[in-house]
Amino acid sequence: MAFEGLADRLQSTIQKIKGKGKVTEQDVKEMTREVRLALLEADVNFKVVKDFVKRVKERAVGQEVMESLTPGQQVIKVVKEELTSLMGGEQSKIAVADRSPTVIMMVGLQGAGKTTTTGKLANLLRKKYNRKPLLVAADIYRPAAIKQLETLGSQLGMPVFSLGTEVSPVEIANKAIEQAKAEHNDYVIIDTAGRLHVDTDLMDELQQIKTNVNPNEIFLVVDAMTGQDAVNVAESFNEQLDISGVVLTKLDGDTRGGAALSIKAVTDKPIKFAGMGEKLDELEAFHPERMASRILGMGDVLSLIEKAQDNVDEKKAKELEQKMRSASFTFDDFLEQMGQVKNMGPLEDLIGMLPGANKMKGLKNVQFDEKQISHVEAIIQSMTKKERQDPSLMNASRKKRIAKGSGRSVSEVNRLLKQFEDMKKMMKQMTNMQGGKKGKKGKGLNFPFM
Repeated sequence: MAFEGLADRLQSTIQKIKGKGKVTEQDVKEMTREVRLALLEADVNFKVVKDFVKRVKERAVGQEVMESLTPGQQVIKVVKEELTSLMGGEQSKIAVADRSPTVIMMVGLQGAGKTTTTGKLANLLRKKYNRKPLLVAADIYRPAAIKQLETLGSQLGMPVFSLGTEVSPVEIANKAIEQAKAEHNDYVIIDTAGRLHVDTDLMDELQQIKTNVNPNEIFLVVDAMTGQDAVNVAESFNEQLDISGVVLTKLDGDTRGGAALSIKAVTDKPIKFAGMGEKLDELEAFHPERMASRILGMGDVLSLIEKAQDNVDEKKAKELEQKMRSASFTFDDFLEQMGQVKNMGPLEDLIGMLPGANKMKGLKNVQFDEKQISHVEAIIQSMTKKERQDPSLMNASRKKRIAKGSGRSVSEVNRLLKQFEDMKKMMKQMTNMQGGKKGKKGKGLNFPFM
């Protein structure tokens, strides 16, 4: 996961100072030394680290902290606020043109994930903001890039504008905007050419497109895995194109996080979005405060709630709650609920959004195997309709048939049946507890992801 190493180091460091009733200058000095090492190990720009540590130290030994009733907590508050400020302070929203369409130029080096991110951004605009984007294939040097964007458009059911490889990118962009106006597309997202490195020809072409179409946004797509190189690329593109924001890809990977923590300070341009996976729905708005909370082990409950709202059908959730109340919850319902949780993303990421998850017993080093969910689904799908409705029908021969049909063992089938019964008992107990004595009306159940 992103920032994992940095998060562990910082959380360990601030834990030492957290409960102190009195904080001395020496305590702050030792803490900031550890913070500085943690940030440098995470590949954060050394000038950025120097300024960050200086600000934390100045505030941590100030009157506000030293005279506080909980100085340890105040120091942590200072670190969180400075970390948030380092990444941009607050979420930077996407532009909306006064007259439609809003034009977005996607720029960056080859291999950073620009074309895929173009598709992801279009998907996000439609899904979250109810927009109607037009994708534009303006990378005339790589036929594969045009084909890739057309494939993405087909998968998403979105229009892709292309004039092949014989027409200039400027003409392609201009004609795409004309079509967007005629077809009432409110966003035009232009996938421009990239290179393996920053060069004059690339920048000249991008500058020509910018001058001709006057985009409302210029998003630089950078690979978070490249660390300081990503910062150098961002600085170079910003100097020549005056970008409006950055999209970080592969922030879900084994990245140290240096790029995310350095780019805003070096370019003074915000991180607008972050790619959190390979799927087309795994692009998220970047929230500096929420990311700072996650790095410091304080969780990110707001993002978790948003994921639930986006992926869980409220009507079905209420139906499931009623079934749980009446103890009529079946394997079909269980399968449906699992599908909704899966849509929210990898379980490991969801757990990471819970406050203090890194300290929860058994969660710190556990590896969430997504295959296990597929195994459970296979077992349930190998049951007959009657068996899913009434698991008490299960006998040895039925279990053998289900095990064979799902490619799992009989012991796994038995384990699932036991877990399901245990869950139903727990639900019944919770209903009784909330329902009160002798038929008193309960206040309602609040199950996770519902």
